[in-house]
Amino acid sequence: MHLIGLSILIQIACAVHCVRTGRNGLWLMVIIFLSIPGCLAYSLFEILPQYSGRREVRAVKAAAARALNPERDLKAAREALEISDTAANRIALGDALGELGRWAEAAGEYAAAAAKSPLPERATQLKLAQAQLESGRHAKARELLEQLPASGSQAENDRSALLLARALEQEGETERALQLYGELGARMPGGEALCRQAALLLTQRRRAEALSALGEVERRLKRIDRFERAAHADMYEWAARTLGELRAGQVGG
Repeated sequence: MHLIGLSILIQIACAVHCVRTGRNGLWLMVIIFLSIPGCLAYSLFEILPQYSGRREVRAVKAAAARALNPERDLKAAREALEISDTAANRIALGDALGELGRWAEAAGEYAAAAAKSPLPERATQLKLAQAQLESGRHAKARELLEQLPASGSQAENDRSALLLARALEQEGETERALQLYGELGARMPGGEALCRQAALLLTQRRRAEALSALGEVERRLKRIDRFERAAHADMYEWAARTLGELRAGQVGG
C-alpha cells in the first residue's frame, strides 16, 4: 500500500509540474497511464535538462538511459562499425562491450583497433591491457602494461600503474604489488589503491598495516564528493565495514 501511495504522489507531482510549466499535453497521458516508468521518462527528458550543465545530473541521465536500454551504446557502436571499419569505431565498440562487462570481446576490438594504427597508441594499449586484466588474462595484461610508454600526464601514469599493481597481485608478486599500491595510495585521490592494498595486506595477515591504510581511506571520505562516493559505493562500504572489524579485533593477523 505504501508503494502504491508513493507512486500516486509521484504521478501527481509530475502532472502538476507538466501543467504549470506548459509542457506538451501528451506527457500527461504518459504520466497517468505508464505510472512510474512514465514519470521517469518525463523527469529524464523534461526536468533534468534544466540542470544538464551539472556533472551529477549528466551522470544520472546517462545511468537512467543505460538502465532503460543497457545495450543502446553497443547497438550504436556496431552500426557505426558496419558503416566504417575504423580504429575509432573499433575502440567505441570495445568501450560499449566493456561497459557491459564483456571484457574478452572488448579485448578483441581493442586489439583490432591497435592493428589498424601504424604505430602503437598508448591510449589504445591501455584499454587493451585493462580488458585483458578484467577478462582474467593477467600475464598478457602485465606484459602490455610493462611495455607501455610513459605519459605526459601523471594521472594517466598512475592509472596504468594501478592496473599493473592489480596484474602483479594476480600473478603472485605480492611485495611488488603492495609497494605500488602504497605509492599510488599516497598520490592518487580517492581510495581505490589504499583499499586494494589493505585487502592484499589482510591476505598476508598484516593487520596493523591494513588498519593504517583503511584509516586513511576513512579520513579521505570526509573530503570525497558524493559523486565519487556513489561511483565506488561497494568499495567504500567494504572499507568501513572492514575497518570496524579490525578495530574490534574481529579480523586476525
